Amino acid sequence: MDKIIALSDGDNTAELQKYLCTLTNDQLTTVINNGALKSKNVGAMIKGIFKGSAPDSPEGSNRRLLVYQHCIPLCESGDLQAEVAADIIGLLMLETHTLSGTSLAKLASLFVEAIKVGKMGSGKSLELFPTVLTALSACEALSYGKGELSGGEYKKQLINSLCSSRWDPQCVIHLTTMFRDVPLSSEELQFVVEKVLRMFTKLDLQEIPPLVYQLLLLSAKGCKKQVLDGIICYFREQDVCQDEEQKLGESLDLEVQSIPLDQLRHVEGTAILHIVFAIRLDHELGREFLKSVKTSYGDLCSFSVALLLSVARIQRYEEQVFDLLKGAIIKSFKDEQLQQGSKFLQDLLPGHCSVAQMILDTVKNSVFGWDHVTQGLVQLGFFLMDAFGPKPGPFGKTTEGTVSIARTPNQQACKLGGQVLLQGFKVHEPIRGEILDQVLNRLVTKTASPVNNYLDLFSDIVVSAPMILLESSSKVTETFDHLSYLPLTTVQGLLKAIQPLLKVSMSLKDALILVLRKAMFSSQLDGRKSAVSGFLLLLKNFKVLGSLASSQCSQAVSSSQIQVDVHARYNSAANEAFCLEILSSLRRCLGQQADVRLMLYEGFYDVLRRNSQLGSSVMQTLLSQLRRYYEPEQDLLPPVKLEPCITALGDQVYLQEPLAHLLSCTVHCLLWLQNMRQSANADEEEEEEEEDEGGEGYQCELQAVLESMTRRMIKCELEDFELDKSAEFSTANSVGVKNNIYAVLVMGVYEILMEYNFIKANYSKSRFEELMELFNRYHKLAEILKEKSGKARGLSNKIPRSLLSLGFISTLLTVLFRDSTQSREEALSVLRSSGEFVRYAVNVAVQKIQQLEETGHTDGPDGQNTDRTFRFLCDTTSVLLWRYTNIPSGVEDAGKKEKRSSLSLVCLEGLLRIFTACQQRYPDRMAQLLSSMEISEDDAEPDEGNVTEMNFFYIRQFQRALFTQLSAGEEEFNSKEAQLLVSILCVLSRQLKPSSQQFVQMITWTVKICKETSFEDSAFSKGLLSLLFNLHVLYKSPVSMLLELCQDIHSQLGDIDENVEVEKQSHFAIINMKTAPAGALLVLSQVDRVLDEVDWLIARKKSQTSSDKSGSGKATQTAGQHNPIEKAVTLQLGTLLTALNELVQTALQPGTCTITLLRALSRTYTTLTTLVKYYIQVCASQHTALPARFEKLVKLSGSHLTPQCYSFITYAQNGEFGGGGADDKKKKKRNEVNTAPSAKLLRETKAIPNVIFNIEQYEKYLITLSKKSKVNLMQYMKLSTSRDFRINSATLDAALQEQDTSQETNASQEAEETQEPRQKKRKQ
Repeated sequence: MDKIIALSDGDNTAELQKYLCTLTNDQLTTVINNGALKSKNVGAMIKGIFKGSAPDSPEGSNRRLLVYQHCIPLCESGDLQAEVAADIIGLLMLETHTLSGTSLAKLASLFVEAIKVGKMGSGKSLELFPTVLTALSACEALSYGKGELSGGEYKKQLINSLCSSRWDPQCVIHLTTMFRDVPLSSEELQFVVEKVLRMFTKLDLQEIPPLVYQLLLLSAKGCKKQVLDGIICYFREQDVCQDEEQKLGESLDLEVQSIPLDQLRHVEGTAILHIVFAIRLDHELGREFLKSVKTSYGDLCSFSVALLLSVARIQRYEEQVFDLLKGAIIKSFKDEQLQQGSKFLQDLLPGHCSVAQMILDTVKNSVFGWDHVTQGLVQLGFFLMDAFGPKPGPFGKTTEGTVSIARTPNQQACKLGGQVLLQGFKVHEPIRGEILDQVLNRLVTKTASPVNNYLDLFSDIVVSAPMILLESSSKVTETFDHLSYLPLTTVQGLLKAIQPLLKVSMSLKDALILVLRKAMFSSQLDGRKSAVSGFLLLLKNFKVLGSLASSQCSQAVSSSQIQVDVHARYNSAANEAFCLEILSSLRRCLGQQADVRLMLYEGFYDVLRRNSQLGSSVMQTLLSQLRRYYEPEQDLLPPVKLEPCITALGDQVYLQEPLAHLLSCTVHCLLWLQNMRQSANADEEEEEEEEDEGGEGYQCELQAVLESMTRRMIKCELEDFELDKSAEFSTANSVGVKNNIYAVLVMGVYEILMEYNFIKANYSKSRFEELMELFNRYHKLAEILKEKSGKARGLSNKIPRSLLSLGFISTLLTVLFRDSTQSREEALSVLRSSGEFVRYAVNVAVQKIQQLEETGHTDGPDGQNTDRTFRFLCDTTSVLLWRYTNIPSGVEDAGKKEKRSSLSLVCLEGLLRIFTACQQRYPDRMAQLLSSMEISEDDAEPDEGNVTEMNFFYIRQFQRALFTQLSAGEEEFNSKEAQLLVSILCVLSRQLKPSSQQFVQMITWTVKICKETSFEDSAFSKGLLSLLFNLHVLYKSPVSMLLELCQDIHSQLGDIDENVEVEKQSHFAIINMKTAPAGALLVLSQVDRVLDEVDWLIARKKSQTSSDKSGSGKATQTAGQHNPIEKAVTLQLGTLLTALNELVQTALQPGTCTITLLRALSRTYTTLTTLVKYYIQVCASQHTALPARFEKLVKLSGSHLTPQCYSFITYAQNGEFGGGGADDKKKKKRNEVNTAPSAKLLRETKAIPNVIFNIEQYEKYLITLSKKSKVNLMQYMKLSTSRDFRINSATLDAALQEQDTSQETNASQEAEETQEPRQKKRKQ
């Protein structure tokens, strides 16, 4: 060894060569071994060996190869020190380019073999491999087998054999790192990337992040999409395995985990960081990632969602990412909605993967240290809530009440945003402050649009984490400063949400009271109303000792989570002082505008219900207010002073005191307190006596006032109020306005007195007679008002908004219809004998139900209490149903003579409204409502099977009623009633599960009715067909039924060619001459629905084909698998074309029907074009033959539909513009007398060119497809001559002759000019 070094240091190369020649190969290797192990100057020695081995001589070349062959395994063996091994490899690298091609080939094979048998564990010598491969690819020619290969080809063969052999999991990372330094063609790179991605599953989980990192560095050479897809796909599969193991574990009650969950999540988090880092450095990678997400929404998973949210932190991608996610979420919800609404799609496609669920999973997973995702989650949550929250209605009014259930995709997306933020708030401490800030900011700044979504979120946050909120109470206090400037609904929602905190945070409560006091004197009316509602809320929620809490209204407050001893620093004596102080503030409001007073009166009753100890103060306040408007002199009429109730400003008259509401509030509070006293236990009586000496005084006085009022109001004539038939009621002048206000006040007072007297009467006949007197006065005034306002705007059947309370109405209806107690019979007969009174009671009930349906609550006591309002619905339902089913409407002939609906109809309308209101407002309590309808012996909650049975029991009752209507014959048929029954069936059938046997029975019954009923009632047939379609689409695809209906319509309305006799067909008797046009419109709306589904399926197939293109290996397999969808699409379109072919030949009336049909045709051709484009794409990528079914479809469209379309267009044009009508219309247009016909002309002229254009587009793409598929599809097409500028030859000839004659007379003057055209004509 020393000798070699010595010789190489001297410049005597010849001697060095001689000496090396004397050494055998074994000696040489031993020398190298010894030097390397003792780490003595091994570098210098190897340099010496190379110096003495000339690369161009055979011995030198072989010796060099020997050194390489020996050193590589030596370095890999792990026996050498790291620096020594690195030195050796470094030297070898420098000399690689001197090796001959054959040596390089041998060396490369050595590496490949070593990798195959797993000897490259430490990967040290792998650094040399890229240098070898680079040198190899530079070689001109190498012998390979019997022939020769260029170096590049040889390298390709090597890489191929390397990638197709087995790799030792230990060396995967080393190999990936190594390939970064190898010059690779795109094909070779693909081999390598595929191989590495296949190795993912063989590796230990902890080795995945470094491998991901190396792969991303490798992706700088290309294959970016493949690398990203592979990584995402691996983690998606891991997540799926986790879910399955979890399900398995739950079903077996075992822990089944091949990989610990937290470990997997941490690895995913690290991988996401690596990818985001790579994207920051390589924007091409980012673009590729977003592009691949965009093209395949269906492949999203919680890992890719987390990755997207992390990428969103890079500013240039932020907007794109959120738009992408927004699109994916909305698309996912829409797809889900489409699939739920169609049995055809459910059968065709497996369950839907929900993007919403993935996003919520991402929130759940982000607990494992994914801090880089949380910021994105917060942004996404607010992005969704801002984009899809409720929008302001016209004039900035909020349109919808709070929606209890998210139905539309937009509402669902908004709700998802709220869930993301709420879950994020619960699990991530760092983002809580920001979420709270943003929510409160939006509550304060979004004054123009409704903020229900933010109020709900804020309320949920308060309930789920009250202690956390208390820590940042300063933010809440800041928000209070803006209270007086916010819309009333926002203030009410905010205060309701914050209420649990007020009980435990003194500072918060004090801050709020200060703000409310200021607001009390605000210049804005809304500010003052906010103050009132805030104070009332405080009064309701701070209990005074000794208050009897009525269980129904005590609200479930989440103070249980707040571990603070409330009474320690906050006792009820303090509460009482506090409440009395608030009451004194509220008394000031009694001098303010009517709106403010109204709020106060509506709130006092609820305050008393929660805080009965305040009874005395509240009653004194109300009594002193009432005295202002009460006439104490017993002989004077009327007993109320109406003058002070109004105020004038300029020439306008306003209501100042809502007297009826004041009286209503006083009466309800009085009655409730009296009830409480009666029901209070005997042992409490003594205490009460001491307190109530003052209390008894106001009770007696009030009762006396009410008795006197009743007596005197009965004596009053309308003239006493200056309201009689001759009075002015027009709202155009101040007298009319004043009289209107007076009338409403007086009617309100009558109503309150009716309710009070009914409750006090205790079923005494004489008291009921007094009540009827009150009612007659009320009714007389109502009639005058109706008559006067009727003159102004048609006869209105509406009664003014009633002041009766919910509880009273349900009691009243029950006693009027269902009470059969013997002792009450005589008294009740007084009420029952008046038809007007009974109708009034039912009308008020329907009015309250309508209010409930529209806003979710009613006015009056208990109107805001959901349990009470639901109870009211249940009671009313059972009474109305009994009244409708037990007294047939035929008995009520009296109603027919009048211009109004019979009582049965009003009951039925009430039932319909109840069912719709219940479905909207209490969707989960429908079963409870139905079970309360029949008074069952056991009050047990109905179970699942029972619910369907019960629902079906009522469906059968309404079916029977409808059947009775239909079997009575056409003269007896009451269309309004039948329509209401159909609507009720429609609502109730939504509760049936489409898979249940009852649902099938329901469909069978509906089809039977449609086939057998032949009444000429357009509105009724519309309702019945809608019901049929709604049910049918959940049962199977409706196309075959649409075809039958189209045949019926064709045979009823006749053909566009008057000489053609249409064969008489009648599948559905409900289609007749009168109902066919309406039927046609409904059928066309269903055609639209079918086309929606078909479009959706084609789009789905298209995106699958394009994603298959990128993974072209799978493309040929998938072509065979997805045939069911193609088959279904072709069959649907085939039947649809046949159906439209019938309609296109039908003599439809000009107008809406024709235009709608033209639009449907236009849309059908667009869909056909889309399908043709899809097949063009398939032919381009897969070279498969066209399905025979598709050819048949093309033939059907070309030979049947298109020619008929053109003749229909001619018919439509003649019908619309023919018969001289067109000229008239033109004249009208000129005179601008009437613009409606010209608008119609424009509409019509638009529809026709659209159809023609779409037909021609379809034919254009068919030509392309024919070329691509080598099948002549155009043989089925007759080329059209129909155009917008179609030339009618007969008219043309006549015009030409006319022109000829005129030309002859002018010939002498213009001989030269006219010569040329004449010559042309002769030629022709």
